[in-house]
Amino acid sequence: MKIAIIGGGAAGLFAGARLREGNVDVTIFDGNEKLGKKLYITGKGRCNLTNNCDRDEFLSNIVRGEKFMMSSLSAFLPQDTMDFFEERGLRLKTERGNRVFPASDKSSDVIKTLERSCRGCEIKLNEKVKDISFSSEVFKVVTEKGKYIFDKVIIATGGKSYSATGSCGSGYKFARTFGHEVVEARAALVPIRLADNVLGLEGLALKNVTLHAEADGKKLSQFGEMLFTGDGITGPIVLSMSSLINRAGKISLWLDFKPALSEVQLDGRLLREFENAKNKNLSNVMHTLLPKNLVPFFLQKAGLNGEVKVNSVTASMRRTLLGYLKHFPLAYKSLYPIEAGIITSGGVNLSEVNPKTMESKKQVGLYFIGEVLDVDALTGGFNLQIAFATANACAKAIIKEV
Repeated sequence: MKIAIIGGGAAGLFAGARLREGNVDVTIFDGNEKLGKKLYITGKGRCNLTNNCDRDEFLSNIVRGEKFMMSSLSAFLPQDTMDFFEERGLRLKTERGNRVFPASDKSSDVIKTLERSCRGCEIKLNEKVKDISFSSEVFKVVTEKGKYIFDKVIIATGGKSYSATGSCGSGYKFARTFGHEVVEARAALVPIRLADNVLGLEGLALKNVTLHAEADGKKLSQFGEMLFTGDGITGPIVLSMSSLINRAGKISLWLDFKPALSEVQLDGRLLREFENAKNKNLSNVMHTLLPKNLVPFFLQKAGLNGEVKVNSVTASMRRTLLGYLKHFPLAYKSLYPIEAGIITSGGVNLSEVNPKTMESKKQVGLYFIGEVLDVDALTGGFNLQIAFATANACAKAIIKEV
């Protein structure tokens, strides 16, 4: 039996490795000059390849497709992914937030491990697939260089983000060819643009803050780190929030700079700071509560004069300060475009795919794995684990049939 895998990224390579374990005849097509091009830049070049948590916690981090993923994830947990790589000589480490990285901090080592595991697969690089059709019980795959016949085809083309790595949405076209519905692709895990002028804050990082959002009436929050860009905000909590709000129409954002303190506790701290600096300017006291570069922007938003002496600050002004420290409004403008997304939200409609085998319900012998599916999760290694789990389910089903 001859199997074609369209796409040599995380899902495609993992499926190839698993199929070779079953001595299946595999050909991997990729339009790039090398395999794993998107993997290479994942995690800022370090490759956060999974999250070392249990199944239930993992499922709670899936934004779209949680129910669909229960079967394949139960059969291939994050620990199984870790075992796969470590058994093949790649040392791993777990960092804050259960994020798993290669001990070398090099994504290239992850790619090399996958490439070695795919020995025996025929690899066709710089060969973009143009068309896939089915007739007379076989698939015909047409590329820029030739025509091929296969018994089964696995679509592992990824989404539409980072098109420079080859993620151009071609998998959606192939899916539609076989009658599949494709949920509109949206940017996921992207920075957020603000209508506020934050140019002077570019590069400023904030830790231990909570970003809140109200999206079409639904309240959401993310705690952790973020930073300002030239026209907005980014960082872990912002990227995660972008995935939660990317299909909402009406969005408002605000920050809690002191989430560990209640309003009463924070008011007590303000009073103590004021008592110790009665003759200083308000802006100087605010430096004890916020990063120095942020204070002018904060006071401007709050409508307060930083030159006012602390002993002249009224109870009303203090209440305003307290309110803005706990509920600092950010003027939402838009998400960054899909090109900037770490992953894509949307893809092949999950109701048309068998969650246990990843086989199409519309075309026997056609499979979808990884980001081409309408599944996405928060940042932290969850999306690569989804790629590995769906690839594993697909490969196991094919080997069983063979």
